[in-house]
Amino acid sequence: MKNTLFTILILLTSWLSFAQESAFQAGESFKFQISYGFVNAGEATLNLSSATYDGKSVYHAKGYGYTTGITKKLFKVEDDYQSYFDKVTGRPYRFIRKIDEGGYKKNQEGFFDQNMKTVLVKDYKNNSQKTFNVGTNIQDIVSSFYYLRNHEKIKSLKKGETIEIDMFFDDETFKFKLKFMGKEEIKTKFGKINALKFRPYVQSGRVFKEDESLTLWVSDDENKVPLKIQASLMVGSLKAELIKYSGLKHKIVFKK
Repeated sequence: MKNTLFTILILLTSWLSFAQESAFQAGESFKFQISYGFVNAGEATLNLSSATYDGKSVYHAKGYGYTTGITKKLFKVEDDYQSYFDKVTGRPYRFIRKIDEGGYKKNQEGFFDQNMKTVLVKDYKNNSQKTFNVGTNIQDIVSSFYYLRNHEKIKSLKKGETIEIDMFFDDETFKFKLKFMGKEEIKTKFGKINALKFRPYVQSGRVFKEDESLTLWVSDDENKVPLKIQASLMVGSLKAELIKYSGLKHKIVFKK
């Protein structure tokens, strides 16, 4: 699996069954600053709007990530990830993945058939298409971010317990697993805030040093906003921090 700045960010925020009281609403927007060591390496945004897909009322999520400054000159990244998912069930109907990562390019579109439990992936770069069998509760990389923010287990998790979801990415289904590390107060650009700390399990050896090289903090409130991410890579370290937000469904409180 290819992992670069925006891909890692989305995988990390894909964490936390849709609850009756949703953690988000149309109009929600996030912006993150991504740093590699002490260098500002790029930015990423996530925006959510309402749409209609095949006669159904859906959310349309758009994720866009890109390198900036000297990093852009050394290694240009421009990634466009999108998802259309059901407002009631949270299940995805369509995804878009259009990326350019240092010359490595992909241009794909996926169409989920939730009744047949399949996803048709059209590869426009290679002019090909293939149908994959998937499970009942499958998510794509972007829809999982919203789906899991409403997870029914989040309010009752004990330190050391995990949450798992099935995610379809890079033409395969895999288990995305998060371990709850407890609660702590962290400092952000906006002030201090109580946060939930998670450790996603990732594959070590190619990009990450160890299976538990990532740490994610999210707001301990009804929004479950991703606040900060840290990653130990095979070479150096990566950090993503929330620098702008708007359109939250619930009030968020930072301490001065």
